[in-house]
Amino acid sequence: MQGMLDMEGALTARDRVGIQDFVLLDETTEAAFVSNLKKRFSKDLIYTYIGTLIVSVNPYKDLDIYNNKQMELYMGVNFFELPPHIYALADNAYHTMLTEFNNHFILISGESGAGKTEASKKILQYYAVSCPSTALLNTVRDKMLMSNPVLEAFGNAKTLKNDNSSRFGKYMDIQFDGQGEAVGGHILNYLLEKSRVVHQNHGERNFHVFYQLVEGGSDDLLKQLGLQRDPQLYKYLTQGECAIVSSINDKNDWKSVKNAMQVIDFNEVDTNHLFGIVASVLHLGNIQFVSDSQGHAAINGSAELGWVSNVRKCKHSSDSEGVSTPSLILPLLSQLLGLDADALREGLTLRRIEAKTDQVLSPFTTDHAIYARDALAKAIYGQTFTWLVSRINESMENKDPSRKTVIGLLDIYGFEVFYSNSFEQFCINYCNEKLQQLFIQLTLKAEQEEYEAEGIEWEPVQFFNNKIICDLVEEKHRGIISILDEECLRPGDATDLTFLEQLENKMGNHPHLVTHKLADKMTRKTLERGDFRLLHYAGEVTYCVVGFLDKNNDLLYRNIKDLLCQSKNAIVRECFSNRGPESKKRPETVATQFKSSLLKLTQILLAKEAWYIRCLKSNESKQPGEFDEALIRHQVKYLGLMEHLRVRRAGFAYRRKHDVFLKRYKPLCPATWPHWLGLPADGVEVLVQHLGYMPDEYRMGRTKIFIRHPRTLYATEDAFEKCKHELASRLQAKYKGYKAKGEYKKQKEAATKIETCWRGVQARKEKDKRAWAVKVIKKFIKGYMTRGEAKSTDNSEYLAFVRQNYLNRLKNNLPKTVLDKTTWITPPQVVAEDLCCEVVPSTHRGADITCSVADPLPQNFKCAS
Repeated sequence: MQGMLDMEGALTARDRVGIQDFVLLDETTEAAFVSNLKKRFSKDLIYTYIGTLIVSVNPYKDLDIYNNKQMELYMGVNFFELPPHIYALADNAYHTMLTEFNNHFILISGESGAGKTEASKKILQYYAVSCPSTALLNTVRDKMLMSNPVLEAFGNAKTLKNDNSSRFGKYMDIQFDGQGEAVGGHILNYLLEKSRVVHQNHGERNFHVFYQLVEGGSDDLLKQLGLQRDPQLYKYLTQGECAIVSSINDKNDWKSVKNAMQVIDFNEVDTNHLFGIVASVLHLGNIQFVSDSQGHAAINGSAELGWVSNVRKCKHSSDSEGVSTPSLILPLLSQLLGLDADALREGLTLRRIEAKTDQVLSPFTTDHAIYARDALAKAIYGQTFTWLVSRINESMENKDPSRKTVIGLLDIYGFEVFYSNSFEQFCINYCNEKLQQLFIQLTLKAEQEEYEAEGIEWEPVQFFNNKIICDLVEEKHRGIISILDEECLRPGDATDLTFLEQLENKMGNHPHLVTHKLADKMTRKTLERGDFRLLHYAGEVTYCVVGFLDKNNDLLYRNIKDLLCQSKNAIVRECFSNRGPESKKRPETVATQFKSSLLKLTQILLAKEAWYIRCLKSNESKQPGEFDEALIRHQVKYLGLMEHLRVRRAGFAYRRKHDVFLKRYKPLCPATWPHWLGLPADGVEVLVQHLGYMPDEYRMGRTKIFIRHPRTLYATEDAFEKCKHELASRLQAKYKGYKAKGEYKKQKEAATKIETCWRGVQARKEKDKRAWAVKVIKKFIKGYMTRGEAKSTDNSEYLAFVRQNYLNRLKNNLPKTVLDKTTWITPPQVVAEDLCCEVVPSTHRGADITCSVADPLPQNFKCAS
């Protein structure tokens, strides 16, 4: 196949396009690692291996490497047979699953904007094309593919680092039957960033679906939802001051979402309820509160919203028909959420306190009312997102109870470091600590198992074990999450600062925790009093504790929750319905729920075979062709790529099955070329002995050869390159000889054919000539034999011949004078008879008549009669 290069063959181009597998680097240093990445990136080679791990660098431009032709190229090939590609990993995970009938997962990680979501899409698209196809299976695959636009609309948002950043973690199982057909799927979601619903930093947006609905919804739908086609009118959409983004086409995205929801079998009722909830969140954000004379909060219903008043003054009355004024918001909300308007007003301004058998309504201050409003908006949206994932799972569910194998796709948020880092970044970075721990654990385990299976002695590898950081965060009764939960649950005036004090008191001597109080003089200058700093495996991150308690509690007041349970909106009612006595217990905090879900995820992943994709951002400005070495170096560090490389090397840079190694390098040894008839392992041993490998340079495993240093492999490869030229010359000579011999054979066959044809023509001519000659001779003989008879058909030609012959002879032998009567050639009898007959009248002829003419015949003439 043209353009096909196997891994070892590509080593010959290492000076031009770098090394395709980092394991083969001569120097396992960070500088060599980044240099190799840069060299390949400059040639648009964005994928590089570390063993079976793929390092992917976001090129920020479209590359023509994801078409159907490329997919077909990578179907069913050996992992190292073709240049590095995400399709190679997807295909090998798939075929390994079919061969071994076990479960696998692909962990896709990296910073926001590094291309994780795109990588998961490419894998799903590959399986959609490469797996066997039937009408039923096509429906399942369509639903898997179409789940992406829907989940991206409700779970992705524009951030400072990425225009389509996933603000939730997603794990998706693709289920296959014994024939390798995709028959179902299941999605688990983790830690949706609900705080984004009510607040966005400058330069960021809310979740995509809000803008898509406002920009792309039909006029009838917007009128039904009480919305107007202008995102600037809604407070929840404008805090980042970038509601409109040139790189995002909300109208087109809205069409994609609507189409995807039809494929996933959303009925009209569910769709209307879902969009009603989205619109209700926007309306909630526009509710304003004022303080009465007693300082109690009340909904401002006497005047138009201050938020939109300035905008509306600039509009005609017809243009602002869809805008909801304060006096209309509550009835509209009650309609969209299926709630009683008065009960909703009460829930937003009063808190119900239960004291034994009595219930007391306690008025909110404006701050408490704003908190309750935002908590309601976050709760509704968060629960709706969970319902949405569950609904997609129902659509993709496999009804066949027989055992299935799965390939999991884990698209999880990468390590995040912003100018101001809050509770969300703390949870996300804790997740990355857990995944890094799992990553090293699985990598070490896999390497050790391979060494053990091959009978090779394992050499200990030095790497940073981040268990100490994971324990700092999650340890029972002592970890940061436990301390945070205690502050959230204890009575009294617990605040974010009291949480920080408890942290300092209980964890003050930990080497990976620093606060303003615990820091030395130099470090203290870089910390605010409300900050704490964790020394993660990826580097230092400073967190601001403001909002930690509220975000961790994430509580919805009971009277509001009870109200939502009575909703006429089926989705809202399902999300908030009571589930027995346990529903009255205080729910687990967000951090504890997240820790539990990560524990379950870890258990899921440990039961599967691991494949890894590490995504890197090439630059912060999202420009094609720009390679920021400092940024890349930072990502290489926090993704643990150097640790993985060192573990993967584990003393041996290269390992290949005996038959594969022998097949490639057998021309280097006369004993193995052109065919080795014994066991491959014996052939490899003969080959390496001939090449002069020292005993410490390699090990012979049960099925593989292990080579310690890349330079040994490079020397072998260089020798092979030199040998290839000689082999090529011999092959060319053989081929040219074969071609010349073939050409000669063709020419000879052609000449023989021509000669045969010519001989046939000549033979046919000769045959005709002989046939004619025989005919003439027969006729001549017959004429001769009947010459004395009367003139007939048989003798006429003979007689004519005799006459002609006589006349020809006579012509050449005429007498010198006419009077010479003695030298005339004696004519044949036939001619003489003719002459006589011409002279003597026919009436005088007869046996008894004597010739008498006026002019007598020559003397030698005798009358035939």
